[in-house]
Amino acid sequence: MDKILAKPAEKKQELFSIAELADEFDISTRTIRFYESKGLITPDRVGTTRVFRRRDRTRLLLILRGKRLGFSLNEISDYLELYDADQTQATQTQHLLERVNTRLAMLRAQKTDLETAIAELEEMQGYAMEQLKKQA
Repeated sequence: MDKILAKPAEKKQELFSIAELADEFDISTRTIRFYESKGLITPDRVGTTRVFRRRDRTRLLLILRGKRLGFSLNEISDYLELYDADQTQATQTQHLLERVNTRLAMLRAQKTDLETAIAELEEMQGYAMEQLKKQA
C-alpha cells in the first residue's frame, strides 16, 4: 500500500534524522530538502545535521498527502499556515473542505471527459478495424 496514503505508525520518538523520514515515507532526502527550501518544514540544525521534530514529521505527512491528491505547493503552504495558526482547527478544516470540494469537482469533470474520449476512441478503433477487414 502507498506509504503516503497509509497513516504511518505513530512514533514515540521526538527527533528524527532526514534519513529516517525519507525511509519512513519512501521518498528521497533530496525531496525533504526541497520542501525545507520552500519553507514547508523547518528542521532544527545541530551543526550541519538536520534534526526533525514530530511537528516536521506531521507537516511532511500533510505535504505528501496534499501532493498525492494533486494540490499545489502554494495550496499546501496555505493549509499548513492555517494548521499552525488555528488551535481549534475550525478555519483549517473549513479551508480544507473548500479545497477538497473544488478538487473533487475538477477530478469528476476530468473523469467524465476521459470516459467520453475513451468511448470515442473505441468507436474509431472499431471503425478502423472494420475498414481494414473490408480491404483484406
